[in-house]
Amino acid sequence: MAGAYDAKLAESYANLFMPVQGLQAGKALHCIKPEAFVNRVKRGEPMVTLDVRTPAETGIFTAALPGHLTLSLHELFLPANLARIPKDRTVVVLCKSGLRASAAGTALRHIGFENVFILEGGFKALVDYLDPMTANQLPAVELVTSRIPREVAASLGCHGWQSNLRRFDWMTAICPT
Repeated sequence: MAGAYDAKLAESYANLFMPVQGLQAGKALHCIKPEAFVNRVKRGEPMVTLDVRTPAETGIFTAALPGHLTLSLHELFLPANLARIPKDRTVVVLCKSGLRASAAGTALRHIGFENVFILEGGFKALVDYLDPMTANQLPAVELVTSRIPREVAASLGCHGWQSNLRRFDWMTAICPT
C-alpha cells in the first residue's frame, strides 16, 4: 500500500536522520561512550540518567546518581512521565545493552527533547569499562592545543617534544618516557 504511511511523520524522521552519515553517525545519533559518560559524572556535570528497563530489572539494580529516573520504555511516553524529564539538563538514557535506550533516546529527541544522549552499549558496556581502577581515577581532560610551546615542554622536563596528544588523564604523566 503506497499511501499507507504518514508522509509528514516520515519527513520529520528524514530531517532527524539527515546528519547521521559516515564516521559522525554516533555523534549525530547522540550516542555517548561509557568513558565519556563516566568522565562527565566525575566532573560533576549536571545531568539526569534515565533507565528505561522494566521495574523487575530496575528493582535489582540501577544507577544511583542524583536526579536518576526509572521510567519503563512501555510507559515513558505517557504525559505524566514525559513531564518528569527535565528539558534544561542533559539526559542520558540507558538500559541493559543500549537497544531500548536507542529507541527511547531517538524518540525523545524527535518530540523535542534536545539534550538527550544514549549510553552506547548500556549497563553492559558501562560495567565492562568501569572497574575499581577506572572508577577511582580523575576524569580525562581535553587539551585545548595540539602543540605545547617548546619553553613549556622544557620547563616540564620534556625536550624536543611536540604534542599531537588529543587527551590525557590526570593520573598519567604529561611527558612521554
